[in-house]
Amino acid sequence: MSSEPVIHARGLGKSYGLFAHPVGRLKQALLGRELAPEQKFWALRDLDLDVHEGEVLGIVGRNGAGKSTLLQLLSGILRPSAGQLTVGGRVSALLELGSGFNPEFTGRENVFMNAAILGLSRAETEARLDGILAFADIGRFIDQPVKTYSSGMFVRLAFSIATSIEPDILIIDEALSVGDGAFARKSFDRIMQLREAGKTALICSHSLYHIEALCDRVLWLNQGRPEKLGRPTDVLPDYALSLEGAVAADAAASAPQAVSAVEGVARIVRITLNAEGRVGRSVTLQSGETDLVIEVEFESDPALPPPGVGLGIDTLSGVVVATANSLNDGVVFARDARGRGTARITFARLPLLRGDYILSVFLACERMLHIYDRSIKAHRFSVEQSWLEPGLVRLSHQWGGHEG
Repeated sequence: MSSEPVIHARGLGKSYGLFAHPVGRLKQALLGRELAPEQKFWALRDLDLDVHEGEVLGIVGRNGAGKSTLLQLLSGILRPSAGQLTVGGRVSALLELGSGFNPEFTGRENVFMNAAILGLSRAETEARLDGILAFADIGRFIDQPVKTYSSGMFVRLAFSIATSIEPDILIIDEALSVGDGAFARKSFDRIMQLREAGKTALICSHSLYHIEALCDRVLWLNQGRPEKLGRPTDVLPDYALSLEGAVAADAAASAPQAVSAVEGVARIVRITLNAEGRVGRSVTLQSGETDLVIEVEFESDPALPPPGVGLGIDTLSGVVVATANSLNDGVVFARDARGRGTARITFARLPLLRGDYILSVFLACERMLHIYDRSIKAHRFSVEQSWLEPGLVRLSHQWGGHEG
């Protein structure tokens, strides 16, 4: 990683004038200069940031926190209202769906137009064209006007262009949330290749799992200001805790969701909880005595590596108690010729204390980056205990200094 930052910001801010009447904004547009507004709204303010070559920075925050504003400043779409900003190298950005595309042009014509905007000559674009079209994989639609494209086709083509020009800095603003599972998997693999090649990337996502898996550092924005910047393990727990009130309200107000397969290359077929022969979607255990066995039956594309499985156990109020995933534990699941298999995890003598808990299960690619399918809060279990001891878990311990 280079010692010189490729992105350098000090006191960076972006404000918008708020006029009490539309006439004020009209005058500003006609005069071609800014008029003093009645009020100012700061979408981003007081940001100091250095991003180095080869670093992947995640950006998190609630809606309206200033994430998209920051990415548009870094992309050169917006000009700062305050502070200093230096961006070095070729920048390629995926921001709003379809941005930078002429809807009347064909996909092929938009490839050449976007590549030219990003600094490639026609000869350079032609040399990359076969790879761009193969990755986008939209077939004969490449010669149709993009106004006829679905949102998934837009993303396929835009992502393929943005990553095929070998950018020094890649900026992605939630674009990968659109599209089918198979393409999302290819996209995450491409991002990992760029990362391994030493490219810099900024990724804005509401998926904290993806942020933790892909990013070296995380910037948390809150109401337009930087709240925290650091390693994912330092920032994300605090950010998740800030969302806990909303999560707890959702958990209390809504019933558990049923398993719903996502189109792609793998899906969850069945999840079973087993507590010493008591099987179902809801079971009861004795703290420190009963084994909890969770079985996840799945179907996957046999041409791809076996999928990974992850799970999380939460309290009903949304507090994360424990997580586990097969990648961290070095487990690869066996499958039959049709790609079917069963993942089984056992929590021996479950040490959780009295309470009600909910289970979420994720079926992901072998690198645990792209989520194929998920079951969120669809299963629950209760823990009982015969002694008085508050808390969430009974930790294994030994006493010293006693007689006998």
